[in-house]
Amino acid sequence: MKKLLIAIVLLTCLGAGWTSCNNDEQTTWDKYKDWRELNNEWLEEMQSRTNPDGTPYYKVIIPSWNPATFVLIHYFNDRAETEGNLSPLYTSYTDTRYVLHDCNGAGLDSSTNLSQTGLKGVYRSQVSANVQGFAIGVMDMRCGDTAEFIVPYGLGYGSQVIGTITPYSNLQFNVRLVDIPYYETIP
Repeated sequence: MKKLLIAIVLLTCLGAGWTSCNNDEQTTWDKYKDWRELNNEWLEEMQSRTNPDGTPYYKVIIPSWNPATFVLIHYFNDRAETEGNLSPLYTSYTDTRYVLHDCNGAGLDSSTNLSQTGLKGVYRSQVSANVQGFAIGVMDMRCGDTAEFIVPYGLGYGSQVIGTITPYSNLQFNVRLVDIPYYETIP
């Protein structure tokens, strides 16, 4: 009987915790409804953006492991000039320079003041350690490329508050892939 009572108390506590988590998520969903809608409209606008000649401004990258998602990428350099340069793998370390904005153009983050590599403004990280959308975009690049990524919030920070990043924020990264150190060796 005592074991049954303990089991009932534990299940009740777990149920209350689950309900609390669901209510918190629902509250976040409701609280950021207008922001979410603004981000969705902006993303649709970016998807339909075209160059002056009518061609799509962004290339759509659909990861093979999740065909329901995508990242938009636009290259600022002539990719013929970086033909044959290395592209990072998911397990690679990369040196990048980046600036991050939200859909309103507000600056959220940048590598400008970093100096972890001895090179001012360079961010070194393992590709897999970043948000999925950044990883997908960087893996499409070659050393020397400069690009802009549009990352839907599901491949960014989702419903989380991270520093100055609001939940359900689509992200706009401007990135230069400087180097892929340790390409064939483990640091």
